[in-house]
Amino acid sequence: MKRTHVPTRFGDLTLTEQDGAITASGWGAVSQPDHSDLLAEAARQLAAYNAGKLEVFDLPLRVAGSDLQRRVCAAIAAIPFGHTRTYGEIARDLGVPAQAVGQACGGNPIPVIIPCHRVMGARGLTGFSGRGGVETKVALLRHEGAAGLLI
Repeated sequence: MKRTHVPTRFGDLTLTEQDGAITASGWGAVSQPDHSDLLAEAARQLAAYNAGKLEVFDLPLRVAGSDLQRRVCAAIAAIPFGHTRTYGEIARDLGVPAQAVGQACGGNPIPVIIPCHRVMGARGLTGFSGRGGVETKVALLRHEGAAGLLI
């Protein structure tokens, strides 16, 4: 397992690579960053996203967990930049309860790259499991131009 981090306006984001895929991202820095072609590309794409020059990540990802976790993460990854969906809409698409979608969204192992910040509650803004909580979610949505729904 290799790790590096990228400074962003949303805080330092750590990227983890394992067996040729990005398997995790999270908040914080690593004291001894590792180097690989994949980590360098992931860091480049994350920096471009941070600079407003990238809307779609193109990286090999591997989501650990249950089949439902992987299905929810795939549905989240399909939400376009600057758009949002509700837990209920994703639940209907997958044929599962909205609460299960919320739990899987909260367990997303690769936030920002798999954009769980784009998932909202039926009545609007909900929590966010990343560092900074809902404030970070709002910052990510504003960065993507999706904040109009928050006003």
